[in-house]
Parts: sequence; C-alpha cells; structure tokens
Amino acid sequence: MAGSVLFDAPGPVTRARHRVYTLVASVAILAVIAFAVWRLQADGQFEYDLWEVFFTPDYLSAILEGVLITVSMAVFAVIGAVLMGLVLGVAKLSDHPVIRWPAWAVVEFFRAMPVLLLMTFFFFAYFISVEREVLFIPEESWGGFLSVIVALTLYNGAVLAEVFRAGVNAVPKGQAEAAYAIGMRKTQVMTTILLPQAIKIMLPAIISQMVVALKDTSLGYAVAAPGLTYIGNQIMLEFRNHVPTVLVIATIYVILNLVLTWLATLVQKRLVGEKKPLEVPMVGEANTGGTPL
Repeated sequence: MAGSVLFDAPGPVTRARHRVYTLVASVAILAVIAFAVWRLQADGQFEYDLWEVFFTPDYLSAILEGVLITVSMAVFAVIGAVLMGLVLGVAKLSDHPVIRWPAWAVVEFFRAMPVLLLMTFFFFAYFISVEREVLFIPEESWGGFLSVIVALTLYNGAVLAEVFRAGVNAVPKGQAEAAYAIGMRKTQVMTTILLPQAIKIMLPAIISQMVVALKDTSLGYAVAAPGLTYIGNQIMLEFRNHVPTVLVIATIYVILNLVLTWLATLVQKRLVGEKKPLEVPMVGEANTGGTPL
C-alpha cells in the first residue's frame, strides 16, 4: 500500500468523517451556485435579448478573432519568458559575481513589478505611436499588442528564472559531480546534465506560469490591446449586457486554459513518461537504500 512518513493512512472513522465533510461541502457549494443562478434569473440576466449577440455570426466572428489574438499574445509571451527565464536562471547560478548580481537585480525588479504597470509603461513610452497592420492585428492596435507581449515576457521570464534556478538546485549534487569526474566542462554539465533534469522537475510550475501568462493577457484592455477583453468591452458598451458578456469571456478563458494544460501535460508525459516529475532525479538515490526497486 502506498504510504508516506508524513501522512498516516486514515482509519474507518476518519474516512467516514471525510465523507461527511465532502457531502456537507458539496451541498454548500450547490446551494451557493443555486442562489447565484436564482439572483441572476430574478434580475433578468438570462433574457434572450442580452444573449442574442453571442448567437449573431458577425459578433461570433469578432470573438473568434479576439481568441486568435489572445492566444497569439500568450504564445509569443510564453516563448520569450521561457528563453529569458533560462538565461537569467543560469546566470543567477554563475560563480562570477559580475554575471550573478546583474541577473539577480533584473529578476527581482521585474518579478516585483505589477504586470499592468509594465504594460502601461511600455505602451506610453515606446509603442503608443506604433501603427502597423500585421496579419490579423488591426493597425491601431499594434502598439497595445506589443506592450502586452513585452510586459508578460519580462514578468513571467523573471518568475521562470527562479523556477529554473530552483530546479537546477533540486538535482542531486552527485549528478554534477559524476559529470565533472568524467571530464565534462561546466557548460556541458549545465546544458546536458542539470538543465534537462531541472526542466522535468519544474514542468508543473512552468505549466502553471503559462496559464498565468494566458490569463494576464486580459489586462491588455488598459492599453487598448486587441483580444478577448477588448471585444468583450465593445460588446458591453453596445448592448449593456455586462453579466452575460463576463460569463461568456470567462468561459472562453477557462476552455483555453484547459486546452493549454492538456497540451502541456502531453508534452510532460513525452519528456517524463508516466513518472511524476519529482521522481525523475530521485531514481538513482532510491537504489542506495536498503529496499531494492
């Protein structure tokens, strides 16, 4: 039976108590949902006039275009953040202070800065006058599009730098010592031994940060960036249907994040297999104990 030194397997009485807690919590959640639905119904939020726009082909096309732009911003931001996180994470592990301390300063600065302030700064400092029609991005929205990508790249890159640094430090030291013992250079040890294992260890955290980046694209409304929230604001202003619009936009974000999580989980299984990521570097250590695998 699977067990843990930190958690005693519950007995019959405890399991019965847990079932009662689960039942009570489920009833409470259903009651809250039912009350919320009843209030919305009483306020007339389910009337067809407020929802008709979401069955109109022209507006559906605009929403789909917003989805495409939102996903594009998230993809560019995630790619940039992963690259930035790798560079800064490795730099923070450098033995040379001239590399380590500037990397530390950059990470701490952008990790502490609110994303909304970063977007606003880059928009009014650099991108407010940028007008260029590229692919499906409207000419007047190109500046906001770039502001969102740059701000999300810097913030999430700083967070991922700490994730990668923690992942490298989590790899057993014996891995690096064995690599040095067979004559590998420091760069080879980092790129071929430590980083691949660190990425596998930190995949759940990296996936979580990708979801955060996708959600934070919604802040682009502050700099008139195109995307789902921009389309939602336009619909709300025209039809005065705030609650239905928020529910629809939120549902789309949830679906996008579920798809993103599903894709990331597939990649994780490709890289790690069916093992839990945290078990990957521990396989070698487990054999040192008295119980064979």
